Amino acid sequence: MDAKLCFISTEPVEEEFFAERLKRWKPVFASGLEDVPEDAVVLSIFIDDAIDDEFLAGHPSLQMIATRSSGVDHIDMDACARRGIVVTSVSGFDGNSVAEHTIALLLAVARRLRPSGESRSHGRFSHGALRGFELKGRTLGLIGVGRIGSRVAELARAFGMDVIASDPKPNESLSRNGLLRYLSFDEVLAQADVLSLHAPLNVGTRHMLDAAALAKCKDGVVILNTARGSLIDTQALVQAIESGKVGGVGLDVLEDERVLRADAKRILTSEIAERVHSTERKSEPVRGLERRRQIERLFFNDSLLARPEVVFTPHIAFNTDEAVDTLASATAANIEDFLAKQKRT
Repeated sequence: MDAKLCFISTEPVEEEFFAERLKRWKPVFASGLEDVPEDAVVLSIFIDDAIDDEFLAGHPSLQMIATRSSGVDHIDMDACARRGIVVTSVSGFDGNSVAEHTIALLLAVARRLRPSGESRSHGRFSHGALRGFELKGRTLGLIGVGRIGSRVAELARAFGMDVIASDPKPNESLSRNGLLRYLSFDEVLAQADVLSLHAPLNVGTRHMLDAAALAKCKDGVVILNTARGSLIDTQALVQAIESGKVGGVGLDVLEDERVLRADAKRILTSEIAERVHSTERKSEPVRGLERRRQIERLFFNDSLLARPEVVFTPHIAFNTDEAVDTLASATAANIEDFLAKQKRT
């Protein structure tokens, strides 16, 4: 079987690893989805690579997608199932890395690192304006307590925080050993000084932190999100910051994550240029109403990141040597298992 194995969105060190580990299948490396060969059989993607039915239709030989992530919400799973395409992901590789990053964001918000770092350009230094708060004695509310949430709880307890949590499937051993206390979602919102999101994204959790939920929070609550951007209604969060309901925000994810790496005007300019110069667009233009919503969402996300109360990183919570090594090895193993089974059949 000629595997026609293709990787996209890889770093040089990853390419070196996969080229050696999977050399019997002669992997090729492309920069993005637009460069994936039409006859690719196995494709490995990253979290930013959105797989939809249109892409699948253009790659009829595709039999497997191996995403180098724990989440699969960037993949149209129903379309893959209809076409008999196997999808694999890697769970558990980034639990400690994401948990540590969550605490790093919390410390950055608590000690006002962003305005402190920008204080030189303001022309006037003020200890009062840069005064932070201690974590000891504060209450951390966790929304979702899986491998990441439970590790965040351990780290928070080391700082002397009280930990409460909401989860549809409570792990009673965590409450029995005194690590945290389970409460209802509304009770966590009402009692938490710091609210940290660690829930999966699905129909039931999208915008779980909307205007109504934020209104139930303490005044000045700190919001942390290292899970999925769409767990939060960005427009509602901006309004909550402006009103003082939310006192600080630490983000590694957003609804439109492009603005984590570039400002909205640059993104729109790039999109316009692409549309002007493209002569072979396979998809029809996005309908006017949906396009307006996309632009509104883009600028709400951009305006959120401009706030001095917000500390953000460009979706890198997982990005440690240890986690990335584990991710690469597990992805390679998934591909090897699939190709070995194909060879036997």
